[in-house]
Amino acid sequence: MKTTRILQSGALALTLLATGVMAAVSEQEAAQLGASLTPLGAEMAGNADGSIPAWTGGLPSNAGAVDGKGFLADPFAAEQPLFTITAANAEQYRDKLSAGQLAMLKRYADSYKIPVYPTHRSAAVPDEIYAAAKRSALHTTAVDGGNGLQNFADSRYYAFPIPKNGIEVVWNHITRYRGGNVRRWITQATPQTGGSYSLVRFEDEVAFPADMPDIDADKASNVLLYFKQRVTAPARLAGNVLLVHETIDQVKEPRLAWLYNAGQRRVRRAPQVAYDGPGTAADGMRTADNFDLFSGAPDRYDWKLVGKKEMYIPYNSYKLDSPTLKYDDVLKAGHINQDLTRYELHRVWEVEATLKSGERHIYAKRHMYFDEDSWQLALVDHYDGRGQLWRVAEGHAQSYYNHKVPGYTLEALYDLIAGRYLALGMKNEEKSAYAFGFKATGADYTPAALRTAGVR
Repeated sequence: MKTTRILQSGALALTLLATGVMAAVSEQEAAQLGASLTPLGAEMAGNADGSIPAWTGGLPSNAGAVDGKGFLADPFAAEQPLFTITAANAEQYRDKLSAGQLAMLKRYADSYKIPVYPTHRSAAVPDEIYAAAKRSALHTTAVDGGNGLQNFADSRYYAFPIPKNGIEVVWNHITRYRGGNVRRWITQATPQTGGSYSLVRFEDEVAFPADMPDIDADKASNVLLYFKQRVTAPARLAGNVLLVHETIDQVKEPRLAWLYNAGQRRVRRAPQVAYDGPGTAADGMRTADNFDLFSGAPDRYDWKLVGKKEMYIPYNSYKLDSPTLKYDDVLKAGHINQDLTRYELHRVWEVEATLKSGERHIYAKRHMYFDEDSWQLALVDHYDGRGQLWRVAEGHAQSYYNHKVPGYTLEALYDLIAGRYLALGMKNEEKSAYAFGFKATGADYTPAALRTAGVR
């Protein structure tokens, strides 16, 4: 009998290897969630010297006032920086900075700085999402070398809260909680080297199959989300609409994308909206998979889990999101106004992505740092084919505490060579911030619906 069990175990292991399946964690490991680990898999305890506190549940939903447009008050408005990192003292802190941050301090020695504030572990999500993460830990497995997920439909969020390798960390960012169906009104700018800029305004929508009553769950089993982006300004671009059906396994079933061109009044398939295809109206300053700091299929890279470390990352960026600011206050030559930023010491998961042999992408390597509490990317260093550091991404994060949703205030992508950058997600001057929980139907996210969405 013992021999039979050994043979059966061996056969199972060979089957898993043959199909490229990575196993879920055991009941004993999953029991750490909510105990020694937070419900999403971060270390519950603080660090040795207390500069990173223990996680105690994140910000409560009543942490601050919410104005009529949906903008949140800063719960930490009275705090002052503990210290500021500049080009002059950067060496003192280099072990807690990325190569990209050090390069920015050197490139813009007179203006780029990192104001470091007390650390607050503010990330929190609803209880039902914590339960979903626990289900993921027990049941979700990676297939096809990590390019797809299996047994994920019932959990929907945080595929691997106790990750074993780099690709699983990446999947946690891709499958993190975004507040259900959400609509936002945001602005993008790509300033010239002298600081002049033009604005592109978007109305974005994200909707999830499980939150859409007319969607057949079986037919949409490989759909992670539906995304629609309508350009509202400038006039020459207004009415153009992008529609994406984001699939879970994009090797098995590639991302489906369509573009409606308001000038031509035509809907066309858009296979270029993937990998290193150009980002929408971004003046060549970002790729399609730079959106959300990283999005889309992971299959072109090998993902190495370097480990965990403590770093100064953008966090609790409520000041940067203030509706009292104008875009002129935020957008400066070379980089955003660092006086409005806030950095804190947090533990991050460090992952190195290396382009696979035979694959093509303008980024040969990406060095990525994921916040342990939210699984959201905080920093990404991008290298070109010569191994030269090229672009540096910073995700200025905040917790939308009234809905318990970790998210971005602003995504910045700096081109060290060109001396330009892209700022995406600003809403300081917009009519509203985020609208969570709007009603969506499958009919809203079909190519046929793009004409209606694109009416100027």
